[in-house]
Formats: sequence, structure tokens, C-alpha cells
Amino acid sequence: MGWLILLIALLPLSAAADGLEAARTLPAGTVLGAADVTVVPSDRAGLSPAEAIGRQTRIAIYEGRPIVAGNLTVPTLVARNQTVTLVYESAALRIETEGRALGAGGAGEVIRVMNVSSRATLNARINADGTLTVTQR
Repeated sequence: MGWLILLIALLPLSAAADGLEAARTLPAGTVLGAADVTVVPSDRAGLSPAEAIGRQTRIAIYEGRPIVAGNLTVPTLVARNQTVTLVYESAALRIETEGRALGAGGAGEVIRVMNVSSRATLNARINADGTLTVTQR
């Protein structure tokens, strides 16, 4: 019986941590703001408000439900089939042309893009301003 008391004494105590809950029902695609989240005590470590605010929801999150990292993504800057500015830079050379996005994505992601004038398909990285920089052909 003494070993049972020792075992219970050695079990880690659950530490109180803060987590985030939805302050209102958040449809999929919502970019989170300060008014959209509520900090609540949680039994496991969760996201901080700084990690969640400014991110976009992948799925609908209902009021009072926890917000977890897997349900968030970077905000979509470029939508599929959107007309975009495609930029190629090499040393002093800079070429800008019109392209059509073949996928959707956020800042820093690489998507496929079709050059409208040549119909060539390229890979390009999405910049924070919504333009795309060619990474490879």
C-alpha cells in the first residue's frame, strides 16, 4: 500500500495554463482580432493572444470552443484564379508581368502561377504586398 501513496505523490500535478476560446462564432476564413478571442484558464498549454491574432481560421469555430493552432493558418492574400503581378528579379534585371494564380496562399507560401502572355507555368512566392516573386520554372 505504501508504493501506491509513493506513486500518487510522484505523479505530476496539472499546471494551470491559459488558453483561448472564441468570443463569438467565427466562420471559416475569419481573420482573428482582439475582440474575437477570450483568454481562459485551461488544463493544457494553449495559444497566446499574440500567436492567434492576425491568423485566419481554417474551419468554423463556435462561441465558447477552444482555439487551437491546427485550426489557424496565415491569412490568404492570393485566391485561386486571381490576376496577380508576377515579378522576376536577377541582379539588376527586374521583369514584371501579369499572371494568374493556380492556387491560393498566404505570405511566404509558394504557389503555381501561369504567365498570362507566355502561358508558362511557374512557381512563385507570395509577398506580403500580394505580388508574387518567381522562385523557379
